[in-house]
Amino acid sequence: MRNLLPFVGAVVAAYLVLCAWVFTTQRAQIYFPTPAVGHHAAAMYVDSQAERIKVWSVPRPGPRALIYFGGNAEDVGASLAEFTEAFPSLSLYLVNYRGYGGSSGRPTEAALVSDAIAVFDRVHATHAEVAAMGRSLGSGVAVQLASVRPVKRLVLVTPYDSLVNLAAEYFRWLPVRLLLRDRYDSARHARKIAVPVLLVIAAGDEIIPMRRSLALADALRPAQASVVVIEGVGHNTLGDSPEYLRAVGSFLGAHAHDPDG
Repeated sequence: MRNLLPFVGAVVAAYLVLCAWVFTTQRAQIYFPTPAVGHHAAAMYVDSQAERIKVWSVPRPGPRALIYFGGNAEDVGASLAEFTEAFPSLSLYLVNYRGYGGSSGRPTEAALVSDAIAVFDRVHATHAEVAAMGRSLGSGVAVQLASVRPVKRLVLVTPYDSLVNLAAEYFRWLPVRLLLRDRYDSARHARKIAVPVLLVIAAGDEIIPMRRSLALADALRPAQASVVVIEGVGHNTLGDSPEYLRAVGSFLGAHAHDPDG
């Protein structure tokens, strides 16, 4: 037994070192900032705390607008062309997170949510009806925004109930519930949302298991959530399906022929 003690001690020490490494580097594992890239669209800058947030904008006449929050490694400007075509009755605002695509600062959960609120307040000053859309990581930002601001409608693409629950799916042998600082507990914030919500799920999502998305749907108020499951696509190939933006546009009433547009 005594001969085992040094071995057990070494294993415990190695495990604690691993936990410490995960704790100190976790944000580098969550956020993958994209570089500033030129796109054929106007950009506006929103001051948030001490940072400047770059937002790609496609302004249009009328009171209706959509704010988009992308994934953790997404160049949101790459969606400008397809969003412009798919949602012709909406003004569009695609947000570059802190440290992403020309925005200053470093991303954290608190920072991204604060920036989202600042962007919403700026957009809402000129648009009476503002919808929010978040994809993957951005679904957690959009949920928290909708819990504290009068978002008209909410679209969540490949969403999750909480980053903690998602991390626990991958790292069952780590105490992720103790280690994670940015938790994006969308299920908890969902209880404060009273507007219609659309959840778009990729049937073959290899990053966010469908059960995590459905757990978020279950956390919303009864009859509040609409769920669309798109077959034949994964987490990063969802955009290949024409059903994706068609479902979003129908939910938002964003098509050119829409009588409410």
